[in-house]
Amino acid sequence: MRETETEAGADSGSGAHSGSTGKRPLGVGMVGYAFMGAAHSQGWRTVGRVFDLPVRPVLSAVCGRDGGAVRAAADRLGWAAAETDWRALIARDDVDLVDICTPGDSHAEIALAALEAGKHVLCEKPLANTVEEAEAMAEAAERARARGQVAMVGFNYRRVPALALARRMVAEGRLGALRHVRLTYLQDWLVDASFPLTWRLRKDRAGSGALGDLGAHIVDLAQYLVGEPVAGVSALTETFVRERPLLEGASSGLTAEGGGKLGTVTVDDAAVFTARFPSGALASFEATRFAAGRKNALRLELNGSDGSLAFDLERLNELSFHDHTEPAASSGFRRILVTEPDHPYVDAWWPPGHGLGYEHTFVHQARDLLHAIATGARPEPSFADGLSVQRVLAAVEESAAKNSVYTLIPA
Repeated sequence: MRETETEAGADSGSGAHSGSTGKRPLGVGMVGYAFMGAAHSQGWRTVGRVFDLPVRPVLSAVCGRDGGAVRAAADRLGWAAAETDWRALIARDDVDLVDICTPGDSHAEIALAALEAGKHVLCEKPLANTVEEAEAMAEAAERARARGQVAMVGFNYRRVPALALARRMVAEGRLGALRHVRLTYLQDWLVDASFPLTWRLRKDRAGSGALGDLGAHIVDLAQYLVGEPVAGVSALTETFVRERPLLEGASSGLTAEGGGKLGTVTVDDAAVFTARFPSGALASFEATRFAAGRKNALRLELNGSDGSLAFDLERLNELSFHDHTEPAASSGFRRILVTEPDHPYVDAWWPPGHGLGYEHTFVHQARDLLHAIATGARPEPSFADGLSVQRVLAAVEESAAKNSVYTLIPA
C-alpha cells in the first residue's frame, strides 16, 4: 500500500500499518465515556493497527464523575487508568492530548485549561454552547499553535470516504459553478412524547437542540464541501413537545427512563433554514429529531453548472454523480462505490467492494489528528472552523426569534 496525497489535511489514505515499535508515544486522556466516548475510544484503539502513524497513541486515562462507572468504562473501552476529576486528567504527565467527549456546557472550560497546560485538544462538536465561548476557544487555540499545540473539532462526517471524495471532486471543478446546496439530517428518537428530559433537551447543558446536535454537522459539511463560509440565513425553529418526564437514573446514548414529574424542554426540536454562500450558491438545511422512521438519515445534494453530487449516510459507501457535460442521450446519475484504494482513506482497509461503517470515521479522525500533531500542520476542522459553525447556529436562532428575518453571519 502507498501513502496517498492529502488535500486540506483530510483527503487521504496512509498506507497499511507497518508496526509502531520504537515510535514516540503520545498519551491520550479522554473526558467522558458515553456514546461519543465509546466511539472515540474505538478510533484510538484501532488507528495504530490500520494506519502507519508518525507517533504511537497510548490510551492513558479516561475521566468521569462516577468512580465505579468510569473504572468499568476504562476496562471495557481499553484505557489504562481512570480519573474522576478532569483537572487531574489534564495534570497527568502521561497525557499529551485531551479528548473532550462531554456535553457542550463543559467544552470551553476543559479545552481552555488543557491548552493552557500545554496539551493538544480534540473537542467534540459543536465546539461550544455560545459564540463567545467558541471565540475564546479559537483564540486560545491560535495562541497554543504558536507553541506547537494542535486543537481540532470532532466533525467526524468529514472522514466518510465518500464525502472526502465529494470534496475533492468539487475542488477539482467537476461540478462547475455551484448553484444549489441541499442538506437534511433526520432522526426520530424524540417522537415519543414520554421520552425523558435528558441533557440534550436542556439549553444550559446542550446549547440548542436538533440545531446544535444535527444542524452543526450539516452546516460544517456544507462549508467543507463548498469551500466557503455561509454568508447569511433565514430560519424557523420549533419545539413540538414542551414538557417531558424528568430523567430517572442515567441515560445511555439515545435511550433513557423517565419518572412521573414533568420538566420544561428548553431547546428546539427542529430547525429549518435557507442560506446563501458568498459565491451566490443557495442552500437549504433541515435538522429534526421528529422524523418518524428516520434513524440517522443525513442526506445531501450539490447541483452545479456542470454536474451534481448526492450522498446518503445510510448508504455510506456510495456517492451519486451526474456529469452534465456528457451527451444527454447517455447521461444520468451513476453510483460510485467508494471502496477503491484511490479513494480517500480506503487504501489502508479492505479489498475493493468491502465497505466501511460509522465507526471508521473516528479511526480516520484520529489518524488525521496524529499526523497534524507530528507535522505541526493546522488540523481540519480547526477551532476556527468550529467557531464558524457556531456563528451560523447563532444566526439561525436569531433569525428564528425575529420571524425568519434574513440574518448575516459575521466574518
